[in-house]
Amino acid sequence: MNFILLARKVLILLGLMLLSACSPQQKPDQLTVVKERQVLRVGTLMNPTSYYFDHDREQGFEYDLAKRFAARMGVELQMVPRFDVNDLFTLLRRGDVDLVAAGLDRTASRDTLYRFGPPYDIISQKLVFKQGSRQRPRDLEQVTDGEIVVVAGSSHHEYLKSLGDSVPTLNWRATRDHDAVELLRMVARDEIDYTIADSNQLEVQRRAYPGLSIAFTVKQEQPVAWALSAGTDDSLYSAVIQYFGEIRSSGRLAYIKEQHFGHVKQFNYVTTSLFIEAVKSDLPQYIDMFKEHAGTLDWRLLAAISYQESLWNPRAVSPTGVRGMMMLTLPTAKAMGVKSRLNAEQSIRGGARYLERMLRRVPARIPEPDRTWFALAAYNIGFGHLEDARVLTEVQGGNPDRWLDVKQRLPLLRKKEFYRQTKFGFARGDEPVTYVGNIRRFYDTLKWLDEQGRL
Repeated sequence: MNFILLARKVLILLGLMLLSACSPQQKPDQLTVVKERQVLRVGTLMNPTSYYFDHDREQGFEYDLAKRFAARMGVELQMVPRFDVNDLFTLLRRGDVDLVAAGLDRTASRDTLYRFGPPYDIISQKLVFKQGSRQRPRDLEQVTDGEIVVVAGSSHHEYLKSLGDSVPTLNWRATRDHDAVELLRMVARDEIDYTIADSNQLEVQRRAYPGLSIAFTVKQEQPVAWALSAGTDDSLYSAVIQYFGEIRSSGRLAYIKEQHFGHVKQFNYVTTSLFIEAVKSDLPQYIDMFKEHAGTLDWRLLAAISYQESLWNPRAVSPTGVRGMMMLTLPTAKAMGVKSRLNAEQSIRGGARYLERMLRRVPARIPEPDRTWFALAAYNIGFGHLEDARVLTEVQGGNPDRWLDVKQRLPLLRKKEFYRQTKFGFARGDEPVTYVGNIRRFYDTLKWLDEQGRL
């Protein structure tokens, strides 16, 4: 009897072991897989607003967001760039990337296929044409004199398809041969009639192509978010939600936006057009001087400062007495060894050395690019007034080492209730904010023209 009971126990044990061996092992969640792999794979678009290389260094708004997210998880970041959004979604469906970060606007059709994280930006979609090439249409029914070209698979393509035959006169096509940035440039070169562009990409491209003109807004307030695969695994999705909650509440998201796009919002057609004309007509006679005397600076930054100061006019004189290519005061010129402020080369050399001095005075703990923006503000308003604004920023609970926070307080130096508390008193604090923004735009345009071999 005991033998029979023992045999039964053995059979039951063997059955349980066999059942355990045959049962599928529990699959680890997606976040665990990423951490065990020690690499976060992020699909993205290769373009100026998402991901690009600058002197062999990875750059871009989406890259900065993804890099911080990967660091938060303690893993390495692997960007997987493509030129076609359809290719990115294919990678996501196959599991070849963990998420897609490419400035994607969340649409109803995409919502049925993928899961989107929290929106981190709001854009609009604009119909774009070349200024002066045709009469401006006010809606799609007035687009009767040309063809709209959009990127195949884009949300713009989805929108035009959704119209069906509701606008029978509308002539459009989708292409896989060009990306959104190329289409904008083709509009500027009169190679195509119209395209539909996201507002953030348009703002960046207008720095180099000021002739890009907005006909009307096609769609308002489109949320932009990261895309993840649809499924029951919430682990990585939850990590994305938590990450964006953290960087939004801490102000880090606003800071990253400021670094990439804070200077492109205020587009001015006349100013940008005149600058590009001056690059062709005036810069060639001074470009070697900027390169020779730049020292530790980027010569293109030095040239951008000079244009902002004097429009590259070596004999420029302001009502306040500053003069020359770099608009130096007499005391500054003497301190920098400049004998004649109206001598272009001496002025450029003196201005470069003075900016280097401002850079050295900025606290070493402040990283780039904020370090440069602070130095430019000091070049314009004086280091003392800049320090007053930084102190005021700290008193008000902002970060005195962050340009985004300080530029919001600089204009307060005009108001008595604030400047009476400062060491150096009244200052036209709104001027360095505009000054730095203009130089950043000119600098970005020069960098782009230089990279295109057009300088």
